[in-house]
Amino acid sequence: MKPTHHVLTVFAVTDVERSVVFYERAFGWTRRADFPVYVELALPDGRGVAFYERRGFGLNTGQEPPAPAAGALTGAELYLRCEDLDGVIERLHALGARMLRPVVRKDWGDDVAYFADPEGNVLAVARRALVPPEGNP
Repeated sequence: MKPTHHVLTVFAVTDVERSVVFYERAFGWTRRADFPVYVELALPDGRGVAFYERRGFGLNTGQEPPAPAAGALTGAELYLRCEDLDGVIERLHALGARMLRPVVRKDWGDDVAYFADPEGNVLAVARRALVPPEGNP
């Protein structure tokens, strides 16, 4: 079997511009595709994160995904490792991201904080633990 490569994550959103501005300000990512109903941001490793207005997303998939209720989560998670976790958490707070869980040490060796982005997608920001969990080198 030939390898398959992850190149892009696309989120169906209600407000494309609000989502894009949030991620630009939180992480400094830049636009590489910019249309009224679809914006794609370039990540430093060449991958991308895109935000597609729900109706347009539904035209591609044949089914428009429902918007989550106020305060609900979508069931999607974007997991990011950050060199400056404390700085990222501070920016997310300043941007009004809803904290779901403060930094916690996970068994896999990361310190992770969980937030909800403006559309209810889970945003996990992490760094490798400074001191590994017991039993892990």
